[in-house]
Amino acid sequence: MRFHALAAVTVALVASMGDAQAHASLDRADPRVGSTVASAPRALSLWFSQKVEPAFSTVEVRDAAGARVDQGKPHGGGNVLQVGLRSLPVGTYNVHWRVLSVDTHITEGSFSFQVGQ
Repeated sequence: MRFHALAAVTVALVASMGDAQAHASLDRADPRVGSTVASAPRALSLWFSQKVEPAFSTVEVRDAAGARVDQGKPHGGGNVLQVGLRSLPVGTYNVHWRVLSVDTHITEGSFSFQVGQ
């Protein structure tokens, strides 16, 4: 009897660990996380580990002074979000994303990239 109870608890713990890792996480970005690009991109694209809801997600891109350089609300579908960018001079840009995944969990993160040498 104790063995069955222990087995049930173990199965429940393993199952809950899988759920915790199922939230949308950033898979990759263009420009890449931490990269330096020679010319300014016209848009920022983010790929996530699962589908996200664009209507309830945000992506902000800011210059070194903290001014926003993105063109507003991100758009996309499936596991991809994209936001247009203003003309970017040479410098460092900080990206902060916050997404609502289809599993109804919110995740967020930040990274930076550079334009120019």
